[in-house]
Amino acid sequence: MRPLKILFVCIGNTCRSPMAESVMKHWVEDNELSWEVDSAGLRTWNVGRKPDERCIKVLAENGLTTEHVGRQISIVDFYNHDYILAMDELNLRELETLAKDSSQQRCAKVELLGKYIGRPEDQIIRDPYFTNSMGGFRCAFVQITESCQNFIAEHMYTD
Repeated sequence: MRPLKILFVCIGNTCRSPMAESVMKHWVEDNELSWEVDSAGLRTWNVGRKPDERCIKVLAENGLTTEHVGRQISIVDFYNHDYILAMDELNLRELETLAKDSSQQRCAKVELLGKYIGRPEDQIIRDPYFTNSMGGFRCAFVQITESCQNFIAEHMYTD
């Protein structure tokens, strides 16, 4: 049985998606799962760059690190991943459009990561990039952590 492959996606691959990648990798390791986890952006703005300093700071505050280098999603990702998890509705709509372009033979299931929180009011993980405080990044971290833990609980024995 091949490992479950998860891809997190946000607009620029500089804060939410690399944060989710780091959080999920931590929980995957903690639960001794052999899943593969990655992240990507919908735009090229941050290709080849490290995540935003504020993302790195919030991860460090929680004992996590990242070695991620920004990349843009490609059609191949829809074939190579089981789940592609978006951070907000705009990301989701754009991913669904890309998925249609990749044909009916794709294997990735495209969803909102926040759906795993279980509370409709919290399912959108808002982009903290343009905020002037660390509060948006910390809020995203909490939502991402809860979503990843619930995703694991739901998929640990089914996938």
